[in-house]
Amino acid sequence: MEVVRHATGHGWIEVIVGSMFSGKSEELIRRLRRAQIARQKVQIFKPALDTRYADDHIVSHSEMRIPSCAVRSARRLLDQVAPDTDVVGIDEGQFFDAELPLVCDTLADQGKRVIVAGLDQDYLGRPFEPMPQLLAIAEYITKTLAICMVCGDPANHTQRLVASEDRVLLGAQGTYEARCRRCFDPALAGAPAPLGKLSVDS
Repeated sequence: MEVVRHATGHGWIEVIVGSMFSGKSEELIRRLRRAQIARQKVQIFKPALDTRYADDHIVSHSEMRIPSCAVRSARRLLDQVAPDTDVVGIDEGQFFDAELPLVCDTLADQGKRVIVAGLDQDYLGRPFEPMPQLLAIAEYITKTLAICMVCGDPANHTQRLVASEDRVLLGAQGTYEARCRRCFDPALAGAPAPLGKLSVDS
């Protein structure tokens, strides 16, 4: 999807969601680079707790990277956006606090294009706040899919491979892998057995 800025000064929100290894950060970086090529003023942010690859860059699993500023909260992000910024990029949106949707809404109301990438589901397959709230208010939504590491089908889930009940557990290869609906098994991470599927009477 390509979004073209019109000369109206109106802002909007774009959200890129999917499992790990589905290319979310790559797509975010691609859009931000195109805005920079168009000589738009771009500011890029990531949560301070995400130090897996670099403190001052967004880095994809395929080693694409772009400079960014690490912030500890959505409110601090808002405080750092300059008045003349055209585009605001935000990676790992699921690691921000519940104020992120309000902050993105505020920036869009100021006429800025806001692009957020993040996981829409946690390691149990549950909605990963605040991404669902962002999806509800976004003008444009992109759902990225990975490839299931077990069967090769389109993968929509992030499979945790180590036992932990912490909702946030930073990691990459060796800690997580992409899984399709059929191969996804939350119990591998030591999680309680999921509820059974609803049956339909024939």
